[in-house]
Amino acid sequence: MNDDSPAIEQLLAKLCGGVITDKDYVGYFMNEHGEELVFAQRRGEKTARLWHSDMDWEMVRVGDHSIRLDGPLEGEITVVGLTIDRPEATWLSSCLAASRHLRSQRS
Repeated sequence: MNDDSPAIEQLLAKLCGGVITDKDYVGYFMNEHGEELVFAQRRGEKTARLWHSDMDWEMVRVGDHSIRLDGPLEGEITVVGLTIDRPEATWLSSCLAASRHLRSQRS
């Protein structure tokens, strides 16, 4: 079978403007408002990269303790200063958990 379609990593890199390779663990999420999020974790790096379309695709570094429940409003969820909703936080938490083993290894 000859599949000439681009790899998911290439598509996500083009979407968010970041550097993502086939060596990265990647995740994609679209919320109910059509905002998109891209997650990438490279083996051996202590933090992952997160892009959010609502932040003009500005890349932020996230790690195991980046999701916070201490926003200015009661029950508000934040990650690196960005307010996110519960489904986004659940997705991000899953990405961080699934790629945790990559953060503990050096390449």
